[in-house]
Amino acid sequence: MKKINIPIPIDQEIILDPYKTIMSKTDKKGIIEYANDYFMEISGYKEWELMGQPHNVIRHPDMPKIIFKLLWQRLDKGQNIHAIVKNLAKDGRYYWVVTDFQTGYDDEGNIIKYYSRRKAVPNNVRDYFSELYKKIIEIERVGGMEASGAYLSGLLAENNSSYDKFILDIFNLSEKELDKYMKAQINDADLGIENITPEVLIKKSKKKKLFKFF
Repeated sequence: MKKINIPIPIDQEIILDPYKTIMSKTDKKGIIEYANDYFMEISGYKEWELMGQPHNVIRHPDMPKIIFKLLWQRLDKGQNIHAIVKNLAKDGRYYWVVTDFQTGYDDEGNIIKYYSRRKAVPNNVRDYFSELYKKIIEIERVGGMEASGAYLSGLLAENNSSYDKFILDIFNLSEKELDKYMKAQINDADLGIENITPEVLIKKSKKKKLFKFF
């Protein structure tokens, strides 16, 4: 499999459609086995380019390493995690997502697959984590992941919070509400709003109870 050349990042954001979901499947090591049409549309890669590539082909250099260490610690235990991630498209632009994972097992109970959903994040969530990650990246640059891990642990302790509760607090959602947003199948006709933002989608979907599940 030919290695993809990582693009040079540019300061231009791709705005995601909150009605749509980026979906993918990887093996246990994070090698891409499936990507839906919206994944390819947003990332800019063709299907043949993505298959067999590590999922970190879309990792943005603005992402702290400690976040992915935490993510993989959770996935290795078969646990879900709602991580806030800045991704890198093929043309160098970036896009922000919140993740949701489901683990696939073989008949002996061993992890063999990961199924991932990723959706748009509200602007306040993007802005908060953009600034937080800048600080953590600088800490990592000086002291490595040991230092950034200690900082993240201290931040959570200061807020008397777990990682999961911290994410929910920034979203201002309950776990059930965020889970519904991640698994929602809705369209423009349901709400009668075009070019909707994540903030409005979450608010109106909660109010009208329009969520339908996979």
